[in-house]
Amino acid sequence: MTDLPPAGEHRDELPEELDVSGYVGQYTFPDIARRRIPTVIYLVVAGLSFLLWVTHRGSGHVLVNDGFLWVAVALAAIALYQWSAAWPLKVGETDALVAAVQRMGFPVGHASAQLGWSGLRSRPVWRILLYSAEDPPRRRGVVLVDGVSAEVLFDFVEDNPEDWSSLKRA
Repeated sequence: MTDLPPAGEHRDELPEELDVSGYVGQYTFPDIARRRIPTVIYLVVAGLSFLLWVTHRGSGHVLVNDGFLWVAVALAAIALYQWSAAWPLKVGETDALVAAVQRMGFPVGHASAQLGWSGLRSRPVWRILLYSAEDPPRRRGVVLVDGVSAEVLFDFVEDNPEDWSSLKRA
């Protein structure tokens, strides 16, 4: 049996800009400020719903009722929140890694960065795990870098507790 959909049926797929399978080179995380596009759509639908409610209330119209008002209020509230959470991602992965390396105080070997969000308004924060440059690494650290201002929010360094003795170079 095959996993292919029947002819003419559409399956969900990643947007082209998020599909990394064909990409060669440094990956650029899409800007979070794109959340403002659906926000505008929500506000337009909220405005139209409110306009319909205002023009048809009390007229006994069957298809327009107080639900239009509630939809308008709900969509406007969602849009306001989404607009406030659409932080511009001004700090890229490379800039965040540079800020983290400067904070560590030791030569860095391997490092890994992950974008996360913090707080009620989902402010972007880079979480960076770093290992010292020795082989095997003697120290490791984690650094949180604000994705909007490049400010280091948190850092922690410790001796590497991992046992690397069983891994021998050939």
